[in-house]
Amino acid sequence: MEICCGSARDAYEAFSGGAPRVELCSALEAGGLTPSAGTILQTLNDCPGMAVNVLIRPREGNFVYSEKELEIMEKDISFCAKAGAHGVVFGVLTPEGDIDVAACKRLLAAAGDSLSCTFHRAFDVCRDPFAALETIISLGFDTILTSGQAASAEAGISLLRRLVDAARGRITIMPGSGVNPANISRIESMTGAREFHSSASLTEEPEPAFTNPAVDFAEKKPRRRTDRAIVRRLTGSPEEILSA
Repeated sequence: MEICCGSARDAYEAFSGGAPRVELCSALEAGGLTPSAGTILQTLNDCPGMAVNVLIRPREGNFVYSEKELEIMEKDISFCAKAGAHGVVFGVLTPEGDIDVAACKRLLAAAGDSLSCTFHRAFDVCRDPFAALETIISLGFDTILTSGQAASAEAGISLLRRLVDAARGRITIMPGSGVNPANISRIESMTGAREFHSSASLTEEPEPAFTNPAVDFAEKKPRRRTDRAIVRRLTGSPEEILSA
């Protein structure tokens, strides 16, 4: 069970709930961006023994990156390796919607042998999922995070099942997006997947704080936060999940 966390605090909640692994991000409202160096180091310090995979995504929007953006991603990956992260999560596409093999090779080289590499949900906007699957396997990624090219993993069950079958154990297919204690057992039984990705979160209202109504960058907006009780339900036995 991998818990998607948008801050060091969220990661500590996941750790306290028994999560074996997190995907550490920032700006989840933008689909997730690379967290700061301080966030990475704080999480590694606060959560000993928990695997920390770091999202490498320099900006929101599509997954076609410029030379400068790729250089930034290489530097971020090198930092994660030196800091002691378990892995990194990234994906690069061509303008035509295929896997950008050359760019991915560069980033995999930056990861070296010390980091696990997950191809993230850029997979869900690629042109041909089965051609992409074979390319990602040939590149040497360990995992593909995907909703089955649907709005949620539950809606993408049919393609997820086909991807698991096509992978034939050569790579881990990890369903993500909308995975929760109410549907994880169904997704598991219908896809044959063995690893799952969830935010395990609740909506939290912002704490009271002074703001200026003339500007909107400090606007008080609800945010999703990881909840350790939900993490415990997701990481428990199937019987515990179903009875919760």
